[in-house]
Amino acid sequence: MCAGMLYTDQGNRELAAQRLACRRLVREFNLSLPEEEEKRQSLMRELLAEYGQGIFIEPPIYFGYGRHTHIGDHTFINFNLVVLDDIDVFIGRHVMLAPNVMITTTGHPVHPDLRRNGGQFSFPVHIEDHVWIGAGAQIMPGVRIGRNSVIGAGSVVTKDIPADVVAYGSPCRVRRAITERDREYYYHNRRVGD
Repeated sequence: MCAGMLYTDQGNRELAAQRLACRRLVREFNLSLPEEEEKRQSLMRELLAEYGQGIFIEPPIYFGYGRHTHIGDHTFINFNLVVLDDIDVFIGRHVMLAPNVMITTTGHPVHPDLRRNGGQFSFPVHIEDHVWIGAGAQIMPGVRIGRNSVIGAGSVVTKDIPADVVAYGSPCRVRRAITERDREYYYHNRRVGD
């Protein structure tokens, strides 16, 4: 899994046990009451590889394993995050994930003979600090999203995105750099302070 080779996890009892343990913790998190913030934080620390300070996660969430996901300080995760973390997913500090974001480290070969017995591959995903990912975006295996960048709603990110850009589409492409105008105008022609 970690070497980027083709593999199958079918019939592997150890991996099945890890997925089952993850599902139990995720279920408990998703069924927690809104005022049970301390319980939620404790569950995430038990589930995830790394869980920073000041993180807010809005249920429901879903992880494949949980134990391969790393989340940095002061990250905000809105409703319905799905993370297929067969291997490492790194989510930086001060990241914002809108509703219905999906992150996957795993894919399957195109040729049906290679998929027949569950053949798959996994590559880590890196989301650097201060990234904002819009609603319904999908982040594919092996992608790195650079610091401060914005991924538009509904994008399918299949390739690396550099730092300090706005990117969107399917497939996701860089559309422009983040500039000083973005400090002055927060939405179209709406100026900060007006």
